[in-house]
Amino acid sequence: MTPTTNDSKFQVSTDRTRLDIPMIYRFLSENSTWAVGISRPVVESAIENSLCFGGYLDGRQVAFARVVTDYATFAHLCDVFVLPEYRGHGYAKQLLRFVMEHPSLQGLRRFTLNTTDSHSLYTRFGFTAPQHPGTVMERFSPNIYLT
Repeated sequence: MTPTTNDSKFQVSTDRTRLDIPMIYRFLSENSTWAVGISRPVVESAIENSLCFGGYLDGRQVAFARVVTDYATFAHLCDVFVLPEYRGHGYAKQLLRFVMEHPSLQGLRRFTLNTTDSHSLYTRFGFTAPQHPGTVMERFSPNIYLT
């Protein structure tokens, strides 16, 4: 059984069969600030290899979040969005609360994310700047989907 929550009308589920892949792909490839130009096969592979969370209103998916994890020590939160026409109603907070309370994501040593503009949202859930930024490294290819 996949966990589901229902706060008022907004429902969050990890049931992959409910995910609206075309909508997720369209948003990420056309409207996100981090994955413009991403291909549908890459989106599908990312979803297949991650723990995914869909946010629904009246059965229609309006939000999404994805967690890459080993389920034991580490998780990385990514691709979090609420469709623009549904923002401002607290759905992102409800989605993130469900993600952070998910039973498979408890007891992890490190839970990371990247954001350029939503720091105040994520600090509500315990995220902070790295305690030891000198230990964090990355290989970053920001335009990889545009080539």
